[in-house]
Amino acid sequence: MSTSAYRLTFLFQFLALFSFAQQNAGLKTLLNKKQEFIFPQTPKKISAILGVKTVFYEDANEQPYASWLTKSGLELYCSLKEDKSIDEMFFNIKDDRPIVVEGLPFNLVMNRTTSQQIMLKFSKYQIKKEKLDEDAEYPGGIRLFFKKGDRFITLLFDRKNLLKFLSITNEIIGPAVN
Repeated sequence: MSTSAYRLTFLFQFLALFSFAQQNAGLKTLLNKKQEFIFPQTPKKISAILGVKTVFYEDANEQPYASWLTKSGLELYCSLKEDKSIDEMFFNIKDDRPIVVEGLPFNLVMNRTTSQQIMLKFSKYQIKKEKLDEDAEYPGGIRLFFKKGDRFITLLFDRKNLLKFLSITNEIIGPAVN
């Protein structure tokens, strides 16, 4: 093999390493010692910790929301209470990019954690499992949900069984909402 072929092979292997590099969500100071998201929060505090601007918007029902797109590619969003405090949070990868993001609540890793790992990790909770319809956001995937303390945890997995979405809410969110 010629020298240029070796160089090209090395270059492609080098680029492949960095195209799938793992990112950190940067949530460490928003999590407690058990790696649970700390509630309540404020948009100002989350923005300061993540180092990104808060985007405020309203849904069709004029419910106020806030969102943050982190440098890692992870998007956090939530509804705001009347006093602008936050008591629930949603996590996903914007535009479903194939990046791996670690540092999520409960030590989960977006695009790497599987439903089997969740079933083992949270086996003491009554985990409910649903197959996602073909018209769902992740067709053919899986939805797991359970109650942990006073919070409901919902996780969505794609048909490859990789974590794509996490929510921590005060009530169970129906699959149609996601």
